Amino acid sequence: MEIKMKTLFIFISLLVPTILYAEIITKEVNYSSGKTIMKGYFAYENSINTKRPGILVVHEWWGHNDYAKKRARMLAELGYTALALDMYGQAKNAEHPKDAGMFAAEVKKNMAVAEKRFMAAYKLLQNHETVKKDKMAAVGYCFGGGIVLEMAR
Repeated sequence: MEIKMKTLFIFISLLVPTILYAEIITKEVNYSSGKTIMKGYFAYENSINTKRPGILVVHEWWGHNDYAKKRARMLAELGYTALALDMYGQAKNAEHPKDAGMFAAEVKKNMAVAEKRFMAAYKLLQNHETVKKDKMAAVGYCFGGGIVLEMAR
């Protein structure tokens, strides 16, 4: 019984500092696709000492906003490195559905440009120091889901 208690104590002693000092690190970054400056948002947990899968988060038609960033943080809490990317450039956001529709239509009418923007973010995430280069995924919401499906093709 004493050996089991000692083992449990050692396990807890090693685990507690990790839990207490675990933190989600977030960072706004600029990257480019052609002449367009894109705004990205990295999120990852700092207590994981090994490389982990990377996940791109593609925003809704509203643009690179707090919702996409929130989803990136949630994925980081699950042990991934996430990058909320910017498909419109300059972190454009819409507040009215008419503007959101125009932004989304502009991207969808030129899928070659959309692919370049997506791949610029993909490479940025893939080269992050915390990411396993061969373990990459993407998730998107509404407009972003369509972009992810198009990029998978």
